[in-house]
Amino acid sequence: MAGRLPLWFLSILHPLLLNAHVSGGGGGCCIGAIYSLGDSIADTGNAVHLGLSGAFAPSASLPYGETLKKATGRCSDGLLMIDYFGKTSCCTPSILPTALGLPYVPPYLDKSANFDHGVNFAVAGATALDQSFFLKNGIPQFTNSSLDVQLRWFNDHLKSSVCPSKQDCPKKLEKTLFFVGEIGGNDYNYPLMQGRPAEELKTSVPQVVRKIVDAAKEVIDVGAVQLIVPGNFPIGCFPIYLTTFKQQDSEYDKRGCLKDLNNFAQFHNQHLGKALEDLKKDHPNVTIIYADYYNMFLNIHDRADNYGFDKSSLLKACCGTGSDYNFNMNRMCGSLGVPVCSDPTKFISWDGIHLTQEAYKNMANQLLNIELLKKWKC
Repeated sequence: MAGRLPLWFLSILHPLLLNAHVSGGGGGCCIGAIYSLGDSIADTGNAVHLGLSGAFAPSASLPYGETLKKATGRCSDGLLMIDYFGKTSCCTPSILPTALGLPYVPPYLDKSANFDHGVNFAVAGATALDQSFFLKNGIPQFTNSSLDVQLRWFNDHLKSSVCPSKQDCPKKLEKTLFFVGEIGGNDYNYPLMQGRPAEELKTSVPQVVRKIVDAAKEVIDVGAVQLIVPGNFPIGCFPIYLTTFKQQDSEYDKRGCLKDLNNFAQFHNQHLGKALEDLKKDHPNVTIIYADYYNMFLNIHDRADNYGFDKSSLLKACCGTGSDYNFNMNRMCGSLGVPVCSDPTKFISWDGIHLTQEAYKNMANQLLNIELLKKWKC
């Protein structure tokens, strides 16, 4: 089981993560609520309430959620990173000693939920860009719950339940933590699965990044003073891509991951990091943390023994079948007869696309161990 991050690892984290500082309205205050925008990395049930079909439909039933003994709409065997930010008690020693002691963040579309401590607007399959972009380019999507749609939900929620008068919002939101993403991954996943080359997709990166930063600006404008904006994962290490592009003339790195796709993910992250640096300059009294999911994931991969993962299964899905990576696009996790590994805690990848609860827990632990976040402890 991993403990506190060693100093050698902190030294390689993205400078935005290390150099972020608390100032103004965000200074050292307790977090009383969490709001989340994003895709399947953070969705705690909205896609199920939308009745989405396709790749995200299985999350409504077992084996999704099997570690929790029930399906919850999360694209994993259990909890997601956002769950670890809220649920673990600040006063209880655990792998997540600085979590905020709040309930799990409920999905916005669950109208029976208690939203007193935050709302999750994330939707599995969501994109940063609007549906019109994908229709124009002939790219199919699973959902139209883009960032703009989620922001409309967010603003509707503020008006109806939090601060009907916009002037009251800054006071009401000063002790709220906002996750703006992870999102943007599906803007690239959809065209990649259609066979579009990563090099071609670089032209859309500035648009995707602009959309993410504009969303951050919008929540800042209504009063947010504490934001976490995650980057993309090293998607070249994911079974879905390793399987899809196996027959092509692909180059692999020392980990066995696809170089081109990881280079592309870094290209996106570099653009996002630069844009967030500019945003911080424009809003010096707002705490903006870049969450470096890329290097956090690779830290788990490279130190698998320390985290308790099976080194022979680092690039394989726990729930899946076929190929060297235990993934088959035509027989995905949740399909009839598709097996599940006996111990998900030994796997990083759950279904070839999303991570296991164990991987998410350890990534959340890395982020929560950053000194800045400890100041938000209740």
